[in-house]
Amino acid sequence: MGDELEQRGSRSLAWAVHAFTASGAVAALLAVLAAARGDFQASALWMLVSLSIDAVDGSLARKVGVSVWLPDFDGRRLDDIVDFLGYVFVPALFLVWTDSIPHWGFAALPILASAYGFSQGDAKSDDHFFVGFPSYWNVVAIYAWALPISQAVTVGWLIFLSIAVFVPLKYLYPSHMRYLFWTTNLGAGAWTCVVAAGIAWPEKLAHLHLIELSLLYPAYYIAVSLWLGGMQRRARGKA
Repeated sequence: MGDELEQRGSRSLAWAVHAFTASGAVAALLAVLAAARGDFQASALWMLVSLSIDAVDGSLARKVGVSVWLPDFDGRRLDDIVDFLGYVFVPALFLVWTDSIPHWGFAALPILASAYGFSQGDAKSDDHFFVGFPSYWNVVAIYAWALPISQAVTVGWLIFLSIAVFVPLKYLYPSHMRYLFWTTNLGAGAWTCVVAAGIAWPEKLAHLHLIELSLLYPAYYIAVSLWLGGMQRRARGKA
């Protein structure tokens, strides 16, 4: 009886983790609804909530052992669906509605590039890196709105990063890092808090230049990716 109760508890916990992952899609929906009514501040904060959920749900899933207790449920597919919504589709809408780009067609670039990226079998390397730019379009969209960046500069970044999806450079996968794990993940947490504060209280904290200061973490992320990652050989399909 005790073992049966323990198994039921473990399965319930596994379902709870999947529900937590799915809640990232709800946060993405709230980001869309906020942006649709012109509340871009709330929309950006909801995008950060969605990003934060994704940052920790994988670690929770591995700790709980969701694949062991729910072997017939594809948690990776769920994660990909939620990630495409939160990291790609919602930021594309945000870019259009905030007038960060001169025409909606430019928002198609990240959508098309990331559709390719998410479909690649080797989107993650065997040594636990993302291969190709890992579709952090939510980060790009927030900076395009929060910083005094022209539409031309934003379009330039969209083009550059869309191309980067196809370039097999390895990028840090924070929750799977063998080196600098705590530095990278605590830095990511600090980045989220700093950006959220800068968005939530822009007038009160304007003198601190928090959004500009937060750029230090993306700079760290790219630098360490270049240092630890490098280029990945793409596997060629068999004839």
